[in-house]
Amino acid sequence: MTLLHVALAVLVAFIWGVNFTFIAWALESFPPLMLTALRFFFTAVPLVLFLKPPKFNRTLFIYAIGTFVMQYAFVFTAMHLGASAWLTALLLQVQIFITVLLAYIILGESVSRMQIIGMMVGVLGLGVIALNLGGDMPLVGFICILIAAIGWSFGNIASKQASTQQSASNIATALPVNSNRNNKASNKTSALSALSLVVWGGLIACVILTLSSLLFETEAWHLATFTEASFQSWLSLGFIVYVSTLIGFGLWAHLLSQNIASKVMPFALLVPIFGMATSVLFTGEVVTWWKMLAMMLILSGLILANVKMGLGGKSAHA
Repeated sequence: MTLLHVALAVLVAFIWGVNFTFIAWALESFPPLMLTALRFFFTAVPLVLFLKPPKFNRTLFIYAIGTFVMQYAFVFTAMHLGASAWLTALLLQVQIFITVLLAYIILGESVSRMQIIGMMVGVLGLGVIALNLGGDMPLVGFICILIAAIGWSFGNIASKQASTQQSASNIATALPVNSNRNNKASNKTSALSALSLVVWGGLIACVILTLSSLLFETEAWHLATFTEASFQSWLSLGFIVYVSTLIGFGLWAHLLSQNIASKVMPFALLVPIFGMATSVLFTGEVVTWWKMLAMMLILSGLILANVKMGLGGKSAHA
């Protein structure tokens, strides 16, 4: 990965870590499915009118359903049921293990012995959380976050496939007159393709989530829900939409299209670190010994699973 890509990956991790606190604030005024639907409505509108749609195929729908519908409907529901911002941010990172396994099965990327050991250590961290369910992490919330992690993992693979296909198409049609100019044009097109993937994927997710909310949260769909929502909740929704979704997922999809998944995914290790800091600072979450133990085990497992990060390997376009 280039230095710029490393910096962008750290920025995305910071945005997503802080985002969990904003989610907690937004849930004070909106039920989880409605909040998720609102998130992706404002993600798609009005940008959907200006961005060329990606190819509508199975990959796009898997990306939208996995990354947006499954991940956030279940994350928001878990936090609505009492899961703390920090533990949610930490537990959700098991998606890295799942993504590596899916990349091995679907994309043919290699899985080392050290990655298997890392996954086993990470499972011990999950066990620590499972033994301390209740309070900050109810059982239903725990299950919801695991489902969300599975959804995000499938979305990561679909995002990489869709972005790589688009990039390959761009390269195939580029004129080999000025390689430097073509590289700049290719990078710009790749970034726009990543943003388009997020926006159009968000539109698909918005339709599914709105119908789900109308079905399961019927009583919340009245004018008072919107007029009585606090300024803090509306501000939080704005951060979730424009910073976490459009900037965060746009950059993440771009990074996955330019690098192999095993080099990008480890930067998600930083999400629970940033999530812990902001949750303790702004929501007063209490740090207990078992939370620290779970974090050390899960992060240690993730580090072991990605011990070769930055040591060789080829980019997606090498």
